Amino acid sequence: MPSVSGFFPRRRLDMTDLRTHLHGLWLPLVTPFRDGKLDETSLRRLTRHYCGQAVDGFILGATSGEGMTLRDAELERLVAIVRDEMAAGRRTLPICLGMSGADTSRLKERLDETADWPIDGYLIASPYYVRPSQRGLLAHFEALADHAAWPLALYNIPYRCAVNITNQTMLRLAEHPNIVGLKDCGASREQSIALLRDRPDGFRVLTGEDANYLEALTDGADGGIVLSAHVETATFAAVYAELKRGNRDAAQARWQEVAELTRLLFTEPSPAPAKHWLWRSGLIDSPEVRLPMVEVSSELAATIDREIERRMKVAA
Repeated sequence: MPSVSGFFPRRRLDMTDLRTHLHGLWLPLVTPFRDGKLDETSLRRLTRHYCGQAVDGFILGATSGEGMTLRDAELERLVAIVRDEMAAGRRTLPICLGMSGADTSRLKERLDETADWPIDGYLIASPYYVRPSQRGLLAHFEALADHAAWPLALYNIPYRCAVNITNQTMLRLAEHPNIVGLKDCGASREQSIALLRDRPDGFRVLTGEDANYLEALTDGADGGIVLSAHVETATFAAVYAELKRGNRDAAQARWQEVAELTRLLFTEPSPAPAKHWLWRSGLIDSPEVRLPMVEVSSELAATIDREIERRMKVAA
C-alpha cells in the first residue's frame, strides 16, 4: 500500500486516467432500495440506461447515493454491479467512489479496504462536524492523498460540513500529484472564479450546484456533477456541449428547458424527489429512501407527477 513517503497507484487494464476524464457531465447515481435492501434489478436498469446517455462518469455512494446509509458489503456490491453492467454494455465510464468522515485514520483504513475495488478514484468530502482549521484540512487531505491507491477529487461543501476549504488551502492541495480535482459546492461565485483563475494546469473543477450549472460552466468550470441530470440527461449534456462549441445563446436556450427542474428536484431533501421521478418513469421499482431521509410529501409527489406528464406531452 502507499505510505506517507509516496503513493504508488496500481493500475488495472480497464482503469481510466481520472485527471483526463474529470470533465463534462458526471452523474451522482442514486442507490435504489426495495424493502430495505439494495435493489439490484433497478440498479442494473439504471446503469444500462445512463451508459446509453451522454454521461462522462459516475459518482457512486456519495450524498445522492445515500452512501452514509450503505453497509460496506452493499457499497462493494453497488460498485461491482455498475462495473459489471458497463462490461456487458461494452461502454466503460470512470467511477469515483464517494467517501466522507471526520476521522482521518479511519478514512485511511477505508482507502485500504477499497483499494482493489474496480474504481478509478475517490470523491472525498471535507470532515464534517469537527470544523478543523485550514492547517487541519491541509494535513487531512494530504494524508489521504499520500495513502490512496487511486486519485482523489475533493468535495468542498461548507453548508453540509460546516467548514470551507479556502482557495489558499485548495491551491496547495492542487499541487499534490494524487489530488486531481474538485467538486465545488462552495456557495461563493467569487471564490470559485478566483480558483478557476489561479488553479494549476490539469486541476479540474466541476460544479456540484445544479441550479448554477450554466453559470459555473460559463465561468470556466470543467463540467458538473449534477443530480438533476438523472432527468433530461441529454439536455444537460447539450448545455455543456454548446458552450464547448462557443454557442452561448444555444446553451442558454437549452438551459431554460431544465432550469426549473433543478429547483423542483431540491424542493425537499435530495435524493427523494429524484427517486420519486425515476420511480414514476419506470427506471427504478421503488422511491424508497433510508432514514433519516423520507419519501417526498404527497404535495410534492403530485407536483412532480404533473411535471412528468407535462414533459411527456411536450415530447410527444
